[in-house]
Amino acid sequence: MFASYKNPMSKGHKRPGKRFLSVLILSYLCSSASKKSSFLFATAIALATLHIAHAAQCTPGNGGITLPPGFCASVFADNLGHARQLAVAPDGTVYVNTWSGEYYEGIPAPPGGFLIALQDSTGAGHPDRVTRFGPTAAQGNHGGTGIAIYKDGLYAETNDRIVRYQLPKTGGAPVDAAETVVSGLPLGGDHPMHPLMIDAEGHLLVDVGTATNACQPENRVPEVPGADPCRELQTRGGIWRFDANLRNQTFSPASRFATGLRNGEGFATDAEGRIFVTQHGRDQLWDDWPKLYSATQGQELPAEEIVELRPGADYGWPFCYFDNQQQKLVLAPEYGGDGGGKVGVCAAKQAPVAFFPAHWAPDDMKIYDGPMFPAAYQGGILIAFHGSWNRAPGPQGGYNVVFQPMVHGKPSGPFSVFADGFAGGLKQPTDAAFRPAGLAVAPDGALYIADDQKGRVWRVIFRPSAPTKVD
Repeated sequence: MFASYKNPMSKGHKRPGKRFLSVLILSYLCSSASKKSSFLFATAIALATLHIAHAAQCTPGNGGITLPPGFCASVFADNLGHARQLAVAPDGTVYVNTWSGEYYEGIPAPPGGFLIALQDSTGAGHPDRVTRFGPTAAQGNHGGTGIAIYKDGLYAETNDRIVRYQLPKTGGAPVDAAETVVSGLPLGGDHPMHPLMIDAEGHLLVDVGTATNACQPENRVPEVPGADPCRELQTRGGIWRFDANLRNQTFSPASRFATGLRNGEGFATDAEGRIFVTQHGRDQLWDDWPKLYSATQGQELPAEEIVELRPGADYGWPFCYFDNQQQKLVLAPEYGGDGGGKVGVCAAKQAPVAFFPAHWAPDDMKIYDGPMFPAAYQGGILIAFHGSWNRAPGPQGGYNVVFQPMVHGKPSGPFSVFADGFAGGLKQPTDAAFRPAGLAVAPDGALYIADDQKGRVWRVIFRPSAPTKVD
């Protein structure tokens, strides 16, 4: 029995639980008296091995972050470059998309491709194989944010396109050249990234963020009215839909799926098929319109949002923003708003299903559907907040991962902070130690969190022996 024992915490196995213990007990009861002694000795060693392996997967101090009771974290990988979003293959390989370019003010990227395959082939809780692939900076590439697995392919954003790599059957980095799925995606401006998701029907949904803050002809200039019509909405500020099974598609206004999203970086699908996307609320209400807003209002407005994604829906940008104090969409000052009193065209726009403090910057979102976390987390949403820069003169906020419980597509309670401490002592974009940017739920139920400041990836697990609390 002991010779054939396989650690259930190794790659490809779920965490040990009641079923594992039941098998041990049944085997003991069925064994002969002469074998019981050796069986008990082997079982004790097996359980001790499980405990050691389980504990070894947590870094002392959780790699600098705090978690609810019952959870712990390990530093799965580090110094990867600007790690944005993640995807985990069925075999446990973690794929990371990293980014460079003008967004990071010329900070050089690590050598090699911007895509990374992280393989933990030994079950040690950290990768023993780290392989970079894809185009390099020397080839004119700047990497990307979006990444997803669909069927046997890895889909990733790179510059102005979405490409597909055939996943190797043995895991790890792809060996075949990438195929272009979509090209010609808009670049430049305030939000040049292209996060993505692929639904069960093969629809490739791509976020195309806005080039401006509020569709002003002079971006972010005080008291400049917004353009009306906002021609930017033809090619920016929404979700575009393509077919993940086709190649060589070209971006065009005709492929727009939904509009009025300033920057929708995080996607998630619940068990009933609803698709949700985050919305980065606009900036600088007080800075640009000091006659209408106080400094405190500029700090606290507008909300960050989760919206339910529906075909043809309009979520309001640039004409509206969600006032979290009044809990309604109101008219933006660039389009005749008076500081929160007027509603106007916003009455016909789609309000969010959940909202969060202003300027926290939701950069990724996942619905927890894994087998590891307690039942209270099942079906709820985890959101990685990159952290604010626009809450001055007050303190900055975000730089955390929060949990929003959900039932049938609606919040079932207030959100709570799930993981914190990423920024360290200074919650400022350039001074923060780490900034959460990506999330992924692995087949075994572990949660991966990526940081784009230094390229750290944490692996968060639940320990069933520890006390658990969801605030």
